Amino acid sequence: MAPGVRLVQKVSSTRVFARLAPHVVPAMDRAVHRLTRGKVLLSARMLPGVVLTVPGARSGQPRTTPLACMPHPGADGGEGWVLVGSNFGRPGHPAWTANLLAHPEAAVINWKGRDIPVTARLLAGEERAGVWALALRFWPPYAAYQSRIDREIRLFRLERREGGGAPARGV
Repeated sequence: MAPGVRLVQKVSSTRVFARLAPHVVPAMDRAVHRLTRGKVLLSARMLPGVVLTVPGARSGQPRTTPLACMPHPGADGGEGWVLVGSNFGRPGHPAWTANLLAHPEAAVINWKGRDIPVTARLLAGEERAGVWALALRFWPPYAAYQSRIDREIRLFRLERREGGGAPARGV
């Protein structure tokens, strides 16, 4: 574990962090990602991260969101990722989860500077339970986030999609 990770985990489990982080972390990530032409994502210094671009659920316009992710092999054993819709433990699902539900075949992630078309699938039942257990080991603050809210945190599995054009980048 990288130095300082335990401290970050402790701080990120607090309600103060949940209030401030959604306004600070994504803005910093977007700026640094843009300035480095997709090569650096600040939050990825603690957790692996992607920049998700998917059409908006209502508008259809490309929506770009930097997110922590959990690399996890796809069903075929190939490259895959899990996104956790924790919203920093705040009420309400994050908007990007509604976008993925509306357009699961139109998502593109920027992973380590590469744009990768992906298909998203909302996890449910036993599969969700197994992945949730892995997510809690991966980033223990998710347990604190879940304990503060009434909704079930959405988990999405992303798998590489062959072909298909990438939506316009909005980073």
